[in-house]
Amino acid sequence: MRIIAGRWRGRTLAAPAGADTRPTADRARQALFDMLMHSPWAEGAVRDAQVLDVFAGTGAMGLEALSRGAARATFIENGRPALAALRANIAACRAESLAEVIAADARTPPRGKPCGVIFLDPPYGRALVPMALTALGATGWIAPGALIVAEVGSDEPRPVDSPLLAEREFGAAKFCVWRAESL
Repeated sequence: MRIIAGRWRGRTLAAPAGADTRPTADRARQALFDMLMHSPWAEGAVRDAQVLDVFAGTGAMGLEALSRGAARATFIENGRPALAALRANIAACRAESLAEVIAADARTPPRGKPCGVIFLDPPYGRALVPMALTALGATGWIAPGALIVAEVGSDEPRPVDSPLLAEREFGAAKFCVWRAESL
């Protein structure tokens, strides 16, 4: 697993052993970021953005966004092995000044600052996206008009009933993208 593009292109990312953390495949992440960087409805959303990477795991989504020009990234993760890999990946990219790691459950996050791009990549099959979005909204993490990207299992229903800007499947994964005003 590696950073696909930007200033840290090619940087290898660590992942914890075992099946508890399921990093998004490089190819799927590349397709997602190509869409986020070039689609008319998302163009410019990542550059200079405050990014929130929820169920962060290795931090690949937030670090990819930073590599491509996001201003800051906050990572929410509660698994100890994933937190160790996440911190190591931030250090490997020398991104400590651009990143904040919050060791917390996404369903009960602390108060936060509004973010314009939000990535959610929870364990599949547990319907965690709606619960996390409710909690994140209540604690101030979601900026008006924020671009929200949720990765769920390809066999799972949409995580929200809102109109989607995009829905793409990549093997066992499905990305659903929408704007916060659609919540």
